[in-house]
Amino acid sequence: MTELSAVELEVFRHALAGVADEMGVALRRAAYSPNIKERADCSAAVFDADGEMVAQAEHIPVHLGAMPASVRAVLDTCGRLEPGAQVCVNDPYLGGTHLPDLTIVAAVGDGDRLLGYVANRAHHADVGGAAPGSMPASATEIAMEGVRIPPVRIADADGEREDVVRLIAANSRTPGERRGDLRAQFAANHVGAVRMRELAERMGSERLRAAMSAVCDYSDRRVRAAIREIPDGCYRNEDVLEIGDGVPIRAAVTVAGDEVAIDFDGTADQIPVNCNAVFAVTLSASMFVLRMLTDPDAPPNAGCYRTLRVTAPEGTVVNPVFPAPTAAGNVETSQRIVDVLLGAFAQAIPDRVPAAGQGTMNNLLIGGSEPAFSYYETLGGGEGGTPDRAGMSGVHTGMTNTQNTPAEAVELGYPLRVWRYELRPSSGGAGHHPGGEGLVREIEALADCTLTIQSERRSHAPPGARGGLPGEVGRNVLVRADGAEQELPAKGTWPLRRGDRIRIETPGGGGWGKPAGELR
Repeated sequence: MTELSAVELEVFRHALAGVADEMGVALRRAAYSPNIKERADCSAAVFDADGEMVAQAEHIPVHLGAMPASVRAVLDTCGRLEPGAQVCVNDPYLGGTHLPDLTIVAAVGDGDRLLGYVANRAHHADVGGAAPGSMPASATEIAMEGVRIPPVRIADADGEREDVVRLIAANSRTPGERRGDLRAQFAANHVGAVRMRELAERMGSERLRAAMSAVCDYSDRRVRAAIREIPDGCYRNEDVLEIGDGVPIRAAVTVAGDEVAIDFDGTADQIPVNCNAVFAVTLSASMFVLRMLTDPDAPPNAGCYRTLRVTAPEGTVVNPVFPAPTAAGNVETSQRIVDVLLGAFAQAIPDRVPAAGQGTMNNLLIGGSEPAFSYYETLGGGEGGTPDRAGMSGVHTGMTNTQNTPAEAVELGYPLRVWRYELRPSSGGAGHHPGGEGLVREIEALADCTLTIQSERRSHAPPGARGGLPGEVGRNVLVRADGAEQELPAKGTWPLRRGDRIRIETPGGGGWGKPAGELR
């Protein structure tokens, strides 16, 4: 039953991926918030009956790499779920990433027999905490960042549990939006369950289980073959987070045969700032780099990462212990981990590793109570030049691939006005293949509200590779209603008065290869 022809394997792996793709489409179309509907800040995946990921949509790397940990936490806490049950979790210390990311796991059955699980993760624009958007720069412990949800049943065969939905909504500044987005997540899992049952009906339940296993084995073989092309050795690199005098992240990458080990020993201890990345995020960033540099066309599933071993000392900024705050660890520290690992691999395969991209998600959060709203966006920037081409401009890079919110959607959904939205000229690093340009996004507050920024690469430029020049650092500028400008630091929370504007200038990507002619 486990032997599949090459044609069957290809058909089955695309069928499973199609389930996840359709889940993502349903989630976006049904969502209430622009953050999910417009930006696509959500992800979906399919798991077998043992909780192993067998397929994912090409959504957000930091979501998908960490989602298996959420599914494992659900099964460890709640046991083997019966078909129709759905469990919600966002606790970063139980498989989550940061509190705004709510994951819902649903069991799928063929009658009473369990076929597997479908799961989706969506970033909710506000889940409480000390500042709108639930990523307050002042947070010194996770309780300040919002409501923390351990694995809890949120729906069963009879429908959603209104008491749990009500509890989550009550902890948000925008409860109606939370209810709408949660129901979109239920709808996405419903679509996934229907498609899984249809596959089982066409293929047979046993054949479907065999296909899940075979697809993972296939990915394992492909990734191991690619790793064998990397020279054996231990490659070390480090970089810093822009907090105080710098918070170092250090990694040693060891390649031996068809196996890769990554050790973060020597990384700084966890900090009373919300840039701590829980181990699920660190693992996710490591998985992203491995897939990127080995065989990115292999079907993305648990088989891709059987050869990877990641270790990180407890109590560090890449494996914190409760109650360290984690909101920006998911979005900023994950990016720095990627840069560190790419720099390490560049020592082994310099002609295959791109220059650093912008290295930040440029998190911008604006919210208020009169009227009640919570706007959240990550902003694109410059992609690093690659060995094959110039870097793209104004795109999300690294651990995110969300979209930028259209200006029309911003102005329709919030008391905000978009003044500028354009590429940032000359911000990409020069090189044989230059880095992409960053963006300029300037937004005016039409009501008194609160601003939070979580960003990086404001003082340490994205480095080039193979002789390419670094990209320009980013800038955060507050423009008061009277026209006075104030440069803001990389991270912080500030009050905004009506008429004030915030201008974010995102970093450019590093250049790859020595530039020809005159250097800028």
